Amino acid sequence: MMDLKTADPKGLIRESYRIEGITLGECRSIFMDWALSLPVDAETGPALRHLLATYAAAAPEHPMNGVLEAALTAPSAAKRRGGRAGRVRQ
Repeated sequence: MMDLKTADPKGLIRESYRIEGITLGECRSIFMDWALSLPVDAETGPALRHLLATYAAAAPEHPMNGVLEAALTAPSAAKRRGGRAGRVRQ
């Protein structure tokens, strides 16, 4: 099972749940920062499920819940590729 430090290495999602009055737009921005902070080889599905299991029940009306749930149901995109492999089509 994934631990919280692996699922949220910088604590961005944790902190978003602590911000009183946070908006959906702010949650989306934090989510993008979170996604970019994950290691390239990280599996986002298990991380998203772990974050929802950790935070959603305690804050059922929080806008981050919807952002995380939408990320789980969105079609998976191609994996990020860095360096030359990210710039050159094969």
